[in-house]
Amino acid sequence: MSTYKTLHDFGSDEIIIEKSTFIGYAKPIKTEEEAVEFVNEIKKKHKDATHNVWAYTVGKNMNIQRYSDDGEPQGTAGIPTLEVIKKEDLRDVVVVVTRYFGGIKLGAGGLVRAYTKGAKVGLEAAKIIEKVMYQEVKIKIDYNQLGKIQNEIMNMGYFVKDTVYEDNVEMIVYSRINEVDSLTSRMVDITSATAEIVLGEEFYLSEQDGQIIL
Repeated sequence: MSTYKTLHDFGSDEIIIEKSTFIGYAKPIKTEEEAVEFVNEIKKKHKDATHNVWAYTVGKNMNIQRYSDDGEPQGTAGIPTLEVIKKEDLRDVVVVVTRYFGGIKLGAGGLVRAYTKGAKVGLEAAKIIEKVMYQEVKIKIDYNQLGKIQNEIMNMGYFVKDTVYEDNVEMIVYSRINEVDSLTSRMVDITSATAEIVLGEEFYLSEQDGQIIL
């Protein structure tokens, strides 16, 4: 996958609904073991809570999906939490919604809405981002070409990771994988094919609103 949605980091937030406190926790994970470890960590932290409802997806195709109502009526907690993750189209994330009962029963519909909101506030606190496949492109040029190349790369919207000044100038640029050909072709054109271009490793970078988050 050249792009997929996930979370930036751990996040948590809480809401109060009919005197019950719902605390939403969310975190990006890479394996099911990490997801289970996080669930157990929150359950240990809130062992006095009425419920610790959880859900997670693992894999770029969401091939692993798990959830638990943790004692709430079947279908009112775990599935709604999982559905929030799926509706946001998130990969490799775990969510736990902790509930401290406030004395007022919410009913089945109320529980679904409450756990949906609890999951949402947790995800929002963890920052929903897009993982985009990038490639490192090294462009070696003469010093007299530097200004022109810098302006062109900036105008084209590429991210310059580093510039190394030695006998020549080497610019290390991060390009979205589907824009590498455009970048290299343009560099060849404006340097009359004198630029030395080396394609490096491919990797995912985090983006929010089209901007790289390092």
